[in-house]
Amino acid sequence: MAEEVQKHSVHTLVFRSLKRTHDMFVADNAKPIPLDEESHKVKMAVKLRTEYGSVLHMPTLKENLREKGGANTGDPYGHKQYSGNQGQEVEYMVTGTHPYPSGPGVALTADTKVQRMPSESAAQSLAVALPASQSRLDANRTAAGVGDIYRHAGISERSQPPGMSVAMVEAGGNKNSALMPKKAPTMPKPQWHPPWKLYRVISGHLGWVRCIAVEPGNQWFVTGSADRTIKIWDLASGKLKLSLTGHISTVRGVIVSARSPYLFSCGEDKQVKCWDLEYNKVIRHYHGHLSAVYGLDLHPTIDVLVTCSRDSTARIWDVRTKASVHTLSGHTNAVATVKCQAAEPQIITGSHDTTIRLWDLVAGKTRVTLTNHKKSVRAVVLHPRHYTFASGSPDNIKQWKFPDGNFIQNLSGHNAIINTLAVNSDGVLVSGADNGTMHLWDWRTGYNFQRVHAAVQPGSLDSESGIFACVFDQSESRLLTAEADKTIKVYKEDDTATEETHPVSWKPEIIKRKRF
Repeated sequence: MAEEVQKHSVHTLVFRSLKRTHDMFVADNAKPIPLDEESHKVKMAVKLRTEYGSVLHMPTLKENLREKGGANTGDPYGHKQYSGNQGQEVEYMVTGTHPYPSGPGVALTADTKVQRMPSESAAQSLAVALPASQSRLDANRTAAGVGDIYRHAGISERSQPPGMSVAMVEAGGNKNSALMPKKAPTMPKPQWHPPWKLYRVISGHLGWVRCIAVEPGNQWFVTGSADRTIKIWDLASGKLKLSLTGHISTVRGVIVSARSPYLFSCGEDKQVKCWDLEYNKVIRHYHGHLSAVYGLDLHPTIDVLVTCSRDSTARIWDVRTKASVHTLSGHTNAVATVKCQAAEPQIITGSHDTTIRLWDLVAGKTRVTLTNHKKSVRAVVLHPRHYTFASGSPDNIKQWKFPDGNFIQNLSGHNAIINTLAVNSDGVLVSGADNGTMHLWDWRTGYNFQRVHAAVQPGSLDSESGIFACVFDQSESRLLTAEADKTIKVYKEDDTATEETHPVSWKPEIIKRKRF
């Protein structure tokens, strides 16, 4: 009896084929294509005119300029010469950068020697004749190094562009690297991450679940909902422990303090509440916002609470005295998300006016405004280890570098309204969208390694699929999502997955960093 051949899904076979193809061609990735001599001559001729056109009329050394009539033998690119003085020594007067005498009121006479325009070959000889400087020596060394690289890569000397070892012209003290060959870009390979799978669905809310937070001890988590309640759940079992009522409209934000036994919540009723978890009662209200409060965050090292609202402001509150320390105004539309960190800038806000602002906590003023997004910014997340952050918008997810908000790269492909972002120390970035889709990305390369669209709760409409919030627990082994089908879904990594069973379909065109 013949052995049974293990059957694989078409999906697995396609991914294996892609991986084999990649492994076969990866060695050729950085090899430049051999140059075509004719096209290279044309290209270099154009570059000489555009790059050195401004110095072609400058004086050159006499000994390099004995032109014997006919075509120029010293010009490797076959340019015609100015044939005014064929067969005789050409003299040039130093008259500034203008071809005529530069003194005011100097009359031109028969004895006046007018500077003539030298040829491209003369300009090249000028470049060679310039006094040696450290930067030119460096240029020579770099050019020789490129030749060495070509030889070691197995490419013939013939394919090296002519004149590569000639020193580059220095214009105003800056090296002009127009003639240097550009190095082929290298594609970063993404780190392999195991796929995440759904293992628990928790029901109990009677409305959309809008926000979620895990307490610092990793024993329980808290959710806020459109049913106006706040519920506390056991993280291990998923059982309901407590319901808190007090808000009179949708609860839009919850956070648990790591410095005190307090829970903070905010909602569309303009209220910001502080709950004492020893008595399960509201002990403080923070009054000041003029419209719905969309989000809140606690400062990690000082007793400060920051909230953001539909009234286009963010407010900084003293947790103990309930005083409004600063009102951060500058956004021109609702502020959808706010984040705090101990380093500068200490506060980051994202708004429906499409901008992200980095704030000075002490002065209460904007440090930097980032205007790269074209649509509303509803989500911002800080990386737990790197000094970077990401922002989510329907046009793109963008990564930025602190402290000045320098752009790093775009993560394109999640074409939906992105409500939430979460990232763990492993470099797994999660984006959740209004249409119920969730994409998982490799933080470093921006590679989208998994896409999830979980089924809605039985009895709900298919259109009622949407992810409003997601968060990793403190161990970063579980991912919790708050959804529009009134459930909380819990995901964990697939322990049985390996790189062989779930290979990375690595495509350079996806990995390529895009400009903003």
